[in-house]
Amino acid sequence: MEIPDNKRFFRIGEVSRIIGVKPYVLRYWESEFPILKPRRADSKQRTYRKEDIETLGEIKRLLYEEKLTIEGAKKRLKSAKQTATTDHATLLREIKEELTNILKILQ
Repeated sequence: MEIPDNKRFFRIGEVSRIIGVKPYVLRYWESEFPILKPRRADSKQRTYRKEDIETLGEIKRLLYEEKLTIEGAKKRLKSAKQTATTDHATLLREIKEELTNILKILQ
């Protein structure tokens, strides 16, 4: 799956070709996975960001390659998001401690 670097927003037809599923599948996944929230252009057409396309690629992988159910994929995405949030919180805490140590040294 290759996402073009020269664009910020993609229409559903483009995303369909990139991901390799029909547009109606994308619309269905949007209704099933709350994490997917494509914006609407002035023309009311869905516009997807690169992050959305990456999430769709992960959903496709979970459903088609790992053979998970929709519910199983939802749980996996949720746990992955929680892990990422925890990792970020830990990283921020470590950075804060390091900056505090630097401030002590500089004083």
